[in-house]
Amino acid sequence: MTFKTILALVLGTGLFAGTASAQMTTTGDMTGHDHAMMGHEGHQPGHLGHKAHHHGPLGVMGRHILPKGKFMLAYRIGHMQMQGSRIGTTDVSPAFIATTVPNRFFGLPGQPPTLRVVPTEMRMTMHMLGVMYGATDRLTVGAMVPYVSKSMSALTFAGPAGAAVLGGNKMASEGLGDIRLGAHYEAMRKGPRSLNLGLGISLPTGSITETDVMLTPMGTRPLRRMAYGMQLGSGTVDLMPMVTWQSARGRWHWGAQAHGVIRLGKNSEGYALGDEAALTAWTGVKPAPWLSLSGRIEAKTAGRIRGQDPFIAGPMQGADPLNYGGETVTMFAGADLGVMRGPLKGHRMGMELGVPVYQDLNGVQLKRDWSVVFAWRKAF
Repeated sequence: MTFKTILALVLGTGLFAGTASAQMTTTGDMTGHDHAMMGHEGHQPGHLGHKAHHHGPLGVMGRHILPKGKFMLAYRIGHMQMQGSRIGTTDVSPAFIATTVPNRFFGLPGQPPTLRVVPTEMRMTMHMLGVMYGATDRLTVGAMVPYVSKSMSALTFAGPAGAAVLGGNKMASEGLGDIRLGAHYEAMRKGPRSLNLGLGISLPTGSITETDVMLTPMGTRPLRRMAYGMQLGSGTVDLMPMVTWQSARGRWHWGAQAHGVIRLGKNSEGYALGDEAALTAWTGVKPAPWLSLSGRIEAKTAGRIRGQDPFIAGPMQGADPLNYGGETVTMFAGADLGVMRGPLKGHRMGMELGVPVYQDLNGVQLKRDWSVVFAWRKAF
């Protein structure tokens, strides 16, 4: 099954949900007030149809429009793990990479003909603190501040050729990521159906000059600038447009969203990460007023890095700008729980787990293994 076929299926899921909702006349799930996500919106005229939408997937941003004057605080922690390498859709071993994949920098002093430092695993954890504010009953603005930590393990193969392993590498980076500001506008509401338009801007507050010690094929351990994927930010101002459609009937809710990332020029080091576009569709059910379960599918495409950092070089796949981007399809499952009584009344907690089902990667890259996000939210 090709990526275009899978993307068409995802889009078809969203269009099917839209067609089904157009035939419905109910006003969504009216079984309880979701104070945790939207404050006391149950008492706000024009916002009764929001209730089922509050229980959508955690990984879909821009679904909520707060009543005028209301705040919402949120804390998220997400973890993503990558393991094993892939060329296109084919898994390859570290020894295969070390003996056959050309080194972009071959010909420069000390550079071997093939990639001799091969990543085997990468982990990323992101803490995100966010605040949202209802500027009007149809316009919500917000900001998110991330703190990022990344770690990578790699094997260094001895000398310029052969499959003998010299030793292992451990690299890490940690610090403030790119701060995001955004606004979401409710362009249409008809009963339980709504259409939200969003525009975010990512500010280049994350470092793009992180360094660490690397074991080279010749046995030395110089301090070098790490690969693009180990940096903490993009270094550019990025626009993040999105369109979100959603609806509900009874205990069920569903929707679709298209979103992207547009890099505005190159950064101070001479490159720009690839632009991104994604489409996701989801459905969910509320088996109880305090619990929502959801499932979704996301198709995403990302471009290669444009330009090159002159200080990122070496016989490692992450140093080559062409080894970034590709096409992926990921399945997610999530749960969202709201506390309805007691000292924690009004608090919401949820999680979402993601597993890739299709990965067609540019060049040679580590492939995604799984991801998970946990979140806490409280409206005031």
